[in-house]
Amino acid sequence: MQSLLIEAAGWSGAALILGSYILVSLGRLEGRSRTFQWMNVAGAAGFVVNSGAHGAIPSTVLNVIWCGVGLATLWTLQRGGAAPRA
Repeated sequence: MQSLLIEAAGWSGAALILGSYILVSLGRLEGRSRTFQWMNVAGAAGFVVNSGAHGAIPSTVLNVIWCGVGLATLWTLQRGGAAPRA
């Protein structure tokens, strides 16, 4: 059961990151929108779980940083940084 959850986290993370990129590319979301940032934070977290469980340290580190960038952007937006609400 744990293996299934780890794989689900990875696939969900992939879907969220890919989906957010597609939506930005199509002009449906802005890169600094809260929706885009949360999709990337959640997606990166899914990758951290999956790659960490599989011992893929470079991928884990990259996605911890990716998650941190998204959270930092969300924090900036919360403090009054202008951004679209899409």
